[in-house]
Amino acid sequence: MNLDNQTCVVTGSSRGIGRGIAKDLGAHGANVVVNYRSSEGEAEAVVDEIREDGGDAVAAQADVSKLEEVRAMQAAVADEFGGADVLVNNAGITIDKKFENMTREDWETVIDVNLGGVFNCTKAFYDDIRDADHGRLINISSVVGQQGNIGQANYATTKSGLFGFTRTLALELAHTGSTANCVAPGFVKTDMLEEVPQRVQEKILREIPLDRFARVEDISGIVRFVASEESSYMTGQVLGVNGGMEW
Repeated sequence: MNLDNQTCVVTGSSRGIGRGIAKDLGAHGANVVVNYRSSEGEAEAVVDEIREDGGDAVAAQADVSKLEEVRAMQAAVADEFGGADVLVNNAGITIDKKFENMTREDWETVIDVNLGGVFNCTKAFYDDIRDADHGRLINISSVVGQQGNIGQANYATTKSGLFGFTRTLALELAHTGSTANCVAPGFVKTDMLEEVPQRVQEKILREIPLDRFARVEDISGIVRFVASEESSYMTGQVLGVNGGMEW
């Protein structure tokens, strides 16, 4: 799964799953664009790590919920690498509350980033992906989009919305040879999971047949496969990487 000369844009990749994806793609030959909104230092650290491993990377600031910033990022990527071959829509936020306590602002803020950001980034990079020899659109969803989760009506809605978006883009891109797929991780050992109370973590763990949380590497390896030429006959799919959780 060599990615030499492929340019991969990974949104929200200064930390967490996005950071792992960016590093994995860089380690396998890709030119990586490490997108961030405000964590410049963390993004530059990811760039340094990729370069130390022999890859090439640049940091690119853009708030994915703002189309003009995303378009500016696309122009910078074109100047640096001549356009993108792979777009990984990973950036996302949570504002968790039971629905009875959720405000319209809580709802719209998550929608604007998690779905609006996917629209903005896909819109800005669409021509690149369509015209690339092995164009890949990869949307990062969640098992929460498949199962729902108490206190996450806004987040679950955005993540399930990616399924329909992915399928539609797969159909629209199919005649070009480019693909669109969705990766839906389960619960992954990141800083975000560490913030979940221990009793809740234990409850979640009891629902995972493989009896462990995912490592970031479990997710990044699947994304690398989807980004590679080897996945060229797979499109419009949702890949559940969740340790066997039902949905």
